[in-house]
Amino acid sequence: MKSVEQYRNQKVLVLGLAKSGMNAARLLHKLGAFVTVNDKKDFDNNPDAQELLSDGIKVITGGHPLSLLDEDFKVVVKNPGIPYTNPIVAGALKKHIPVITEVELASQILEGELIGVTGTNGKTTTTTLISLMLNHRTNAGKAYVAGNIGVPASAVAQKALPEDTMVTELSSFMLCGIQTLHPHIAVLTNIYSTHLDYHGSRANYVKAKMRITMNQTPDDYFVVNWDSEEWRELSKQSHAQVVPFSRQGNSEAGAYEKDGQLYYQDELIMAAKDIKIPGDHNVENALAAIAVAKLQQVPTAGIVQVLKTFSGVRHRTQYVETAEGRLFYNDSKATNIVATEMALKGFSQPVVLLAGGLDRGNTFEKLAPALKDHVKAMIVFGETAQKVADAGKLAGIEKIEFSENCETAVPVAWKLSAPGDVIMLSPACASWDQYPNFEIRGDRYIKAIEKVTGKAEEK
Repeated sequence: MKSVEQYRNQKVLVLGLAKSGMNAARLLHKLGAFVTVNDKKDFDNNPDAQELLSDGIKVITGGHPLSLLDEDFKVVVKNPGIPYTNPIVAGALKKHIPVITEVELASQILEGELIGVTGTNGKTTTTTLISLMLNHRTNAGKAYVAGNIGVPASAVAQKALPEDTMVTELSSFMLCGIQTLHPHIAVLTNIYSTHLDYHGSRANYVKAKMRITMNQTPDDYFVVNWDSEEWRELSKQSHAQVVPFSRQGNSEAGAYEKDGQLYYQDELIMAAKDIKIPGDHNVENALAAIAVAKLQQVPTAGIVQVLKTFSGVRHRTQYVETAEGRLFYNDSKATNIVATEMALKGFSQPVVLLAGGLDRGNTFEKLAPALKDHVKAMIVFGETAQKVADAGKLAGIEKIEFSENCETAVPVAWKLSAPGDVIMLSPACASWDQYPNFEIRGDRYIKAIEKVTGKAEEK
C-alpha cells in the first residue's frame, strides 16, 4: 500500500462500526493516527468495540455524545449508513471537519488501479462479472472485488499490488463521503428512485451517484447505460471518455445487443441467450462488464467463459435448487420495485412470488404490469404486506396469501405451486422491518426451502 503520512499523529474519529468501521479504525491506527471509535451499541454487547479496545484503540459506545465534537479531530470517517442529519456528522461539517467514508480512505492508500461501479440496480452482479473477466487477462495482476459488495475496500487496498485492480461497488451512501477517489473506469448501471429517505430528494440521489466520475479526467473512462435519455444526459457531466452500453441497440460505440447477439463495437462476443443468469437486466449487467473487460484488454474467450458459467451472486436472482419440478430463486437483494420487476421479467415460467418488507411510504401500483404478466400466486409479509397485496389485486392475481415472514411463506408457496413453476423471494422492499439485512433474510429463506424440500442448497 502507499505510504500515507497525512494521518500520522492526527486525531481521527471513526463513527459507526460494522465491517467498514472496523477496517477503517485498524488502518488509521496502522497509519499512526490517534483513533477514537464511536458506536451506538453498548460495550457489553459490542464484540467489535471490545476487540478494538484490546488493540489499543479508544472506543466510546452506547450513543453519540455531542461532546465528541470538542475534540480536535482532523477528519471523521463515518459508516455509510449514518445519515448526514446525525448530530455528530452535522456538527463536524459545521466545524468544517471533513467527513469521509471508508472507500475514500482506501483509495488514498491503493497502489493498484481502481474501477468503480455504481447504479441503483445491478451493481453487485456487474462488479463480480468485471472481476471474474479481468482475472482472464494475461500478464496482468489480480482483480479484487471490494466496497458495497461486502468486502471492506480498506482491507483490499492494503494487500493489492501496483499491478492489481480493485473493482469497487460504490453505493450512493459511500459516494457522498469521497473527496479524491478517482476510478480509472467508472460504471453507471442505471438510476431509478430509491433511498430518498436518506438523500431527501431524487435530485440529491442522482447527484450522489454522479460523484463517481467527479475526479475523472480525459484519460479515464465512464461506462454508461445508454437506454435512458436521462442517463445519456448525465454522461455529459463527466470529463472522462464516455463508453456506452445498450441492450436496446441505442449505440454501437461500446457494448450492445443486436438481433439477440452481444457485441463490442464491431466484434461479435456471444448470443445473449447463452448468458447463464436469466433476465434482461442481466444482459445489461453483462454488457457493462463486457465494455470494461474490453477496455482492459480481456480476451473475448475469457469474457464468454465467464458469462456462460457464472450462476449469479448470492441473494441476487440466485438459483437455489429444483425440487419436484419447482425452481427456487433467492432475490432477497431486490429491495425496490424496479429490482423485483426486472427479476420477474427474467422468467417465462409462472412465478409464485414472495414479497413484502419495510414500509418506506410508497405504494406498489408500478409493479402491477409485471405481476400480471409473470405471477400466478403471491405470498406477502412484513409492513408492506397489504400494499403489495393491493398491487397483486390490481394485476388480477387471484391467489394472494398473507404470511408472517419470508420463512413461513415458503411452505405456503410450495402448496400454491406446481411442477414447472418458479418460486422466488423478490421482496421489492428493504428487510429492516423483520431482518437485520437482506443477506440474513435470504439465508433464512434458503433454510426454509431446505426444510420444505429436504434438500440442501446447491452450490
